[in-house]
Amino acid sequence: MGQHAAVPFLALVLGALAMGLSPVFVRWAAPEVGAFASAFWRVALALPILYGWMRWEEAGTGRGRTGAPALLAGLAFAGDLVFWHLAILATTVANATFFATTAPVFVVLATWLLLRRRVGPATFAGLALCLLGGAVLLGQSLAVSPDRLPGDAAGLVTAVFFAAYFLFVAAARKEAGAGRVVFVSSCVTAAVLLLVSLVLDGGRLWPQSREVWTALLLLALVSHVGGQGLLAVALGRLPAVFSSLVIFLEALAAAAAGWVLLGEALTVPQFAGGALILSGIWVARPREGRP
Repeated sequence: MGQHAAVPFLALVLGALAMGLSPVFVRWAAPEVGAFASAFWRVALALPILYGWMRWEEAGTGRGRTGAPALLAGLAFAGDLVFWHLAILATTVANATFFATTAPVFVVLATWLLLRRRVGPATFAGLALCLLGGAVLLGQSLAVSPDRLPGDAAGLVTAVFFAAYFLFVAAARKEAGAGRVVFVSSCVTAAVLLLVSLVLDGGRLWPQSREVWTALLLLALVSHVGGQGLLAVALGRLPAVFSSLVIFLEALAAAAAGWVLLGEALTVPQFAGGALILSGIWVARPREGRP
C-alpha cells in the first residue's frame, strides 16, 4: 500500500472499529427504546454535527453538489439498519452478524458483473480469507435451523443493502465532500427510520433516563459520525471493493468491546478468526499498478 493511501486506510480502520461498537451502545439503550428507535436516534442525533462538518468543509468553496448517489446511499443505509434489526429479532445475533458480514461478496460481484470493472485475484483471495475468518470468529455461536431461516434471509438482505451503501457513497464522493455525502444521506436515513420506528416499535421512541440518552448520544457520535464519517472519507480515496473487506474489522471490534465493556470472554477460535480477517485484508491491500 502506497504512502498516499495510508491516511484514508487509517480512517477506514478507525471507522470500522467505531461502527463495531454500535451493538454495545444499542444494548445499553435497549431497556427503554425499541430497536428501530435506537437506529433512528443513532442518525438523528448526529445530524447537527454532520451539518457543521459539511459547512466547515465547504467554507469558502461555495455550496457542494448533492446528486442522486448521496440520496440513494441514505435509502440503502436505512434498509441496512432496518433489515439488520429484523434479522436480530428473527435469528441469533451470531447468525445475523455472519450473514450481514457477507456484504463484501455483493460489493465484489456488483463491481465485477454490473460495473464491469476488473477485480484482481488477490482481492478474491483476501475476500475468501475474510469470510473464513468471519465464520471461525462466529462459528461457535452459529446455529442453522428452519425456524431461523427468515432471520438469516434478513441478514443476507442487510448485506445487500450495505453493499449498495458502499457503492453509492463511493459514487457520491466523486462529486461531493465527505461531510456533504454523510449529512445528506443521513437526512434520508433518519426520515425513513422515524417512519419505521413509529410503525413497528410500539411507541418506544422516546428515552426516559439520562443513561439511555447518553448511550444514544455515544451511538450517534462514535458509531455514526465517527464510523460512517470516516468511511466516507476513506471511500473518496480507496477502492470500494477493498474498503468493504476492512469492514470485517467491525466483527473484531464488537468482540473486543464485548470483552472489555460487557465481560464476554474471548475464545481461541475468535483469535484465530481475527487473524484470518487481518490476513485477508493484508492480501487484498491496494498496491501500485494493481486494481
